[in-house]
Formats: sequence, C-alpha cells, structure tokens
Amino acid sequence: MQGLAVVLFPVLLMLFALAMERVEYRLRRLTVREQEVEEFLDQASQDEVATLAASGFPNALARFNRRRRRGRRGAADGPDSTSVGEDDQSPRRAS
Repeated sequence: MQGLAVVLFPVLLMLFALAMERVEYRLRRLTVREQEVEEFLDQASQDEVATLAASGFPNALARFNRRRRRGRRGAADGPDSTSVGEDDQSPRRAS
C-alpha cells in the first residue's frame, strides 16, 4: 500500500500544479492596472458606476473603454460632426 502511495503522490502533485497554473492564468487575465482604476474613477459615468456595483470591475471597465473608443471616433470625424459622444453628457467627479 505504501508503494502505491509513493507512485501516485508525484503524479497527483503534478496534476495539482497544472490545475493551479490554469487558475493562475485566468486570474492574471482578470487583473487590472492601478492606472486603469484611477482613470475609471475619474471619468466614469453614472451608468458605468452602476455596472461596477452590479457586475464587477471587468464589465464596468469594458463598458468604459467602449464609450471612450466611440468618443475618439467621433472626435476623429472633425468638429462639424453631428454625433455627440457620451463624454459630453456624463457628469465629472471633482478631484
């Protein structure tokens, strides 16, 4: 019985290490830089803050980044563009 434990323990240990590596990879993908958090808190709209409270930071940050990309496209169209981005309508947080 002890011989079986000696043979199985290294195999089980390696399987556990591989499983933890997969967990670590997923967690690493979900991490957010401090700069992104500060920028979000400074420029987020009320809808994005509500998304943060309801769904967590990754979803709120994705919504924030989509809004910023739309705003950049509107600014790239020129000053006579008729589209108004959400950036102009969102309340700003005082620093």
